[in-house]
Amino acid sequence: MSLLDKIVGLLGDGQAKNLLDFQSDTFKKESLYRPHPEFIDTVWKDSNRNIQTLRSLSTLYGHGRLGGTGYVSILPVDQGIEHTAGASFAPNPIYFDPENIVKLAYESGCSGVASTYGVLASVSRKYAHKIPMIVKINHNELMTYPTKYDQIMFGTIKSAWDMGAVAVGATIYFGSEESSRQIVEVAEAFEYAHELGMATILWCYTRNNAFSKDGKDYNVAADLTAQANHLGVTIQADIIKQKLPEINGGFTALNFGKTHKKMYGELCTDHPIDLCRYQVANCYMGRVGLLNSGGASGGNDLADAVSTAVINKRAGGVGLILGRKAFQKPINEGIGIIEAVQDVYLCKEIDLA
Repeated sequence: MSLLDKIVGLLGDGQAKNLLDFQSDTFKKESLYRPHPEFIDTVWKDSNRNIQTLRSLSTLYGHGRLGGTGYVSILPVDQGIEHTAGASFAPNPIYFDPENIVKLAYESGCSGVASTYGVLASVSRKYAHKIPMIVKINHNELMTYPTKYDQIMFGTIKSAWDMGAVAVGATIYFGSEESSRQIVEVAEAFEYAHELGMATILWCYTRNNAFSKDGKDYNVAADLTAQANHLGVTIQADIIKQKLPEINGGFTALNFGKTHKKMYGELCTDHPIDLCRYQVANCYMGRVGLLNSGGASGGNDLADAVSTAVINKRAGGVGLILGRKAFQKPINEGIGIIEAVQDVYLCKEIDLA
């Protein structure tokens, strides 16, 4: 069975037709900086990134099953802090042991593994030369009562460099009361990471209770998340992580910010690939790679993950950063889900819409 046949079988005929036959009329695919094997040479060589940072990016893009394709597959496991360890690892308690997190990424052929200082430091001497490590430098600590949502620094950039990381990752809650402080903190941290030669990945999440209105969650609206992406690339993130958009019209529904009518018609339709392409366009037309997140684990994780990967790839993104759908499963099943996602990016018949 070909990769394409396998993917169509996982999607089902209706979803396969909707996603694989779609052609976009918003941002033409020729206008995008599409992922390809020479992405570092053609996109990043004229930037201000130093040689060591380019080498780190090349290491990330060159590792694992997707190595040399221009696409990346990353396992992120920071839920031990972001969602509490018990809530995250109870479905599969082997991941209370941090080595199993790194093993999952390594054995499934990921481009890299993203986790906390503690997780990666505990096994860095054993694995830093085997799989690219991405240290997540800030977190929401979730132990303050009543619960508050704020990203605070958990360590230093030098510490991440000392343990052999090729990149650091950070989250900014755009739209939150604390976002201005987070922007300054992360921009300064990313500047130092680049000085030391590490790449930077930004989790560009919108987070504000007021972004929900009339039963709709505009925290996942294309216009709001895309603007978060645009702020993220402005502070020199090398890769953006973003949730897949589900709706549009956040600015107009909430009646704030500045908009243009083309944002909701000519430049973005309601098709999921066009919603995601608007995110890509706001990452400097794909100069900065867009990773979409795999989301929470549910009842149909394999098909959902493959669907998200198809949307990201056809929109112009560079890959998927998928965690809970994999590590909350038995290890062989988790590996299978990650490899199925990677197969989407390896399938030559699936191309930009």
